[in-house]
Amino acid sequence: MTDTPILYDYWRSSASYRVRIALNLLGRPYEAAPVDLLAGTHRGPDYLAMNPQGLLPSLSIDGHLLTQSLAIIEYLHATTVGSSLLPDDPLGQFRVRQLSYAVALEIHPICNLSVATHAAYLTKDVDAAKTDWMTHFIARGLGHLEALLAQDEQAMFSYGDTPTLADCCLIPQLYNADRWGVDYSVHRRIAQIAEATRDISAFSDAYPDRVGPPVP
Repeated sequence: MTDTPILYDYWRSSASYRVRIALNLLGRPYEAAPVDLLAGTHRGPDYLAMNPQGLLPSLSIDGHLLTQSLAIIEYLHATTVGSSLLPDDPLGQFRVRQLSYAVALEIHPICNLSVATHAAYLTKDVDAAKTDWMTHFIARGLGHLEALLAQDEQAMFSYGDTPTLADCCLIPQLYNADRWGVDYSVHRRIAQIAEATRDISAFSDAYPDRVGPPVP
């Protein structure tokens, strides 16, 4: 298949952000097809026909429609010659997955905006409750992640000196931390990784405020 992959995403979606970074790191050109979460497009019949979960992102590639960001990135790794998104050795693969899951399966689900919004609406002060929810769980999760990252004290990135799947997960989470006012500068390793990725175009080109929002 030679058709250009199509990434169905939303500019502020953390999961979409991860896949944008991975595609850029691997040098895989793609066509963006924005799906407006605020307008509920992901719940419309056309999108649900592609992705019955109604979640983002979805990636049309090699004649297949892929969903779930971590699974998509692992597919991209497996089908791209020379990819270093996962190390070659089993222990290295475990470490990268461990760090990735600490973000994608522990912090992200509970800090999904739809979860926080629903929880906030159970209180009297919705805005204050939503902010408290986000800052509490993001800060707690990053603290736990810092302890895991400290096991590779000399690494430039999350694992080793090359960006991996773990960094594709971490950087979008830090965007959310910034958005909700969570200070992660106290975490030496996390702050180091954020700085190391700052001038890498694969990361900066995927930055949400660079790819969106759509101009009215």
